[in-house]
Amino acid sequence: MGKVRSALVKRTARRLLEEYPDKFTDSFEENKRVLMEIADIKSKKLRNQIAGYIAHLVKIMKRVEASS
Repeated sequence: MGKVRSALVKRTARRLLEEYPDKFTDSFEENKRVLMEIADIKSKKLRNQIAGYIAHLVKIMKRVEASS
């Protein structure tokens, strides 16, 4: 079985990536720190899920840019 991400995680990650495209990287740890600064997410689990999904999206974007 694959990983399942909720719509909340995906929607929030995409919105944050649109607003702050230069702040996020493909590093999960760096994204966690950035999220703590710019967003008020009370739940550690939710913050980690969003940071991980942002890292995943950034890796995909880099891969697409490199192939173009």
